[in-house]
Amino acid sequence: MAEESRLPNYGGQALIEGILMRGSHSLAAAFRKPSGEIVVQTEQLSGIYTGKLKKIPLLRGLILLWDSLGLGMRYITISANHQTETEEEKIEGPTLVFTLIFSIALGIGLFFLLPALVGHWLEILFNWSSWLGNLFEGVFRLLLLLLYIWGIGKMPEIHRVFQYHGAEHKAINGFEARKELTPENLMPVSIQHPRCGTAFLLTLVILSILVFTLLGPLSVWLRLLSRVVLLPAIAGLAYEYIRWTANHLDNKLVCNIVKPNLALQLLTTAEPEPAMLEVSIAAFNAMLQEEEKYQT
Repeated sequence: MAEESRLPNYGGQALIEGILMRGSHSLAAAFRKPSGEIVVQTEQLSGIYTGKLKKIPLLRGLILLWDSLGLGMRYITISANHQTETEEEKIEGPTLVFTLIFSIALGIGLFFLLPALVGHWLEILFNWSSWLGNLFEGVFRLLLLLLYIWGIGKMPEIHRVFQYHGAEHKAINGFEARKELTPENLMPVSIQHPRCGTAFLLTLVILSILVFTLLGPLSVWLRLLSRVVLLPAIAGLAYEYIRWTANHLDNKLVCNIVKPNLALQLLTTAEPEPAMLEVSIAAFNAMLQEEEKYQT
């Protein structure tokens, strides 16, 4: 495809009965209220998405991922608040901050510290080498992640979020296929997308296997400390890898490399209802309108 006809790389995130769409300079979120009304909210992205930090490898990944985590959590909270009927039920302020910190701590503990402890214990129990123990730790971490995603996907509320995730992908795929964005046109479109954030999770786990295996034998405390200290660096590497593959999807080798990421999306996406596509289209169109303000 010629450079002048290449489309922008837009992204998004599924919310609770809603969808967030992110452009280069702005974002838009659409929510389906219990009354059936679709509410749209737009916001300009902070300067880190367009400033000089965006050009510094590794560092940009850490900053953008942290900001995206906070932004995503904030809009998940906003979407949850749209589903409540009273002010007392809404989540905000200190409760939101505590939820974010607790979620990060739980994720690190469950997917990094627990596998590290299991790997260390098996090294002692079976007299394994550190290389084999670290390898088992990584495989256990990957299986734990897959089991966790599969398990929460069985919950009706989370399954609906996964359906909205599919609706988000359908809107972006439809746009990139230059289709008119209507529920009828998007229903047959794929729910998988090569730039999905799910790829980051898989990449992070795979890279952690490679990095931690190279560390060699460590005491249990150094082992646990290394998992926490090195996590930001591995996350930065994962971001750069995802960024590189997203910019080279016209290469057949890259297309084959990202196939495991597409396969993982079978766990994190589901076919949406037409009403969910309406929400996705509303968010995407609102984001496009905001992006047009920055075109010169």
